[in-house]
Amino acid sequence: MIPVLHKTVLLLLGLTATTTLAKPDAPDIRTVKPDLVVPKLESGKAAPGRRVRESLPGYESTKAYHVTYLPTDWEEGKRYPVLIEYAGNNYNGAHGDVCTGRPEGSNMGYGISAGRGFIWVCLPYLNAAGDDIALTWWGDSKNRTAKPTINYCLKAVQWICEKYGGDPGQVILCGFSRGAIACNYLGLHNNQVAKLWRAFIPYSHYDGIAAWPYPGSDRASAAARLKRLAKRPQFICHEVTASRLNLAATQRWIESTGKVENLTFTETGFRNHNDAWLLRPSAARRQLRQWLKGVLAQKR
Repeated sequence: MIPVLHKTVLLLLGLTATTTLAKPDAPDIRTVKPDLVVPKLESGKAAPGRRVRESLPGYESTKAYHVTYLPTDWEEGKRYPVLIEYAGNNYNGAHGDVCTGRPEGSNMGYGISAGRGFIWVCLPYLNAAGDDIALTWWGDSKNRTAKPTINYCLKAVQWICEKYGGDPGQVILCGFSRGAIACNYLGLHNNQVAKLWRAFIPYSHYDGIAAWPYPGSDRASAAARLKRLAKRPQFICHEVTASRLNLAATQRWIESTGKVENLTFTETGFRNHNDAWLLRPSAARRQLRQWLKGVLAQKR
């Protein structure tokens, strides 16, 4: 078992913070054998254990789609918590890490749930016209509007809950890299979308840490969005890195806003900018699963 070096801050109900300093020589994820394999993408109707590509009603004639996975223990008529996930930007990383930028390239929800107990849905970012997938950020390069993406999200969460038995009071928003930023930028963009979520799991980056090429990426705008979080929990995790955009920078920025309640900060223990760390056993994954179990057990 690779030791995970982590920093956790729990400033809820008077709990004290614990800190473990990260080492710069964190291992590569490929030194740990995966114990989970994301099911292949299929066509057709969703069913227990199947991961399928779907389009919302009204989007059938477009290139917009999402990916739905029903857990192996799914049964008609029962209610299930829902993991809504957003992918990173399309990129090739320094350690052989690759992200397609498409919904089917995501891994977080399957790693978190191990394929049981949760409906897992990977949503798209849409272009400005709302008819195709945006592989970088949202909208188009000359018009980084988030409106089509948020509109799809609002419709998708309701549709998934009604069609597959998702519990609207137990919807968790998670995302990697661009998706981590999206947890607040999209997920807390306005009061309508902000009320959907029970909790958040942003992995690698955070809204407000840096200025990015879209409107409202500045810290003042990010702080205004963060207010919509209220007291809901976030599990904020990041790879081990010497980059200025690391976990410590994220923690300092959030604390500067005065928002310090019900937040957990953890390093993955790996060097990779890659959500496939969750497909491998680690102390950070155990901690995340235990955190989520506790969140869902609490009254909202």
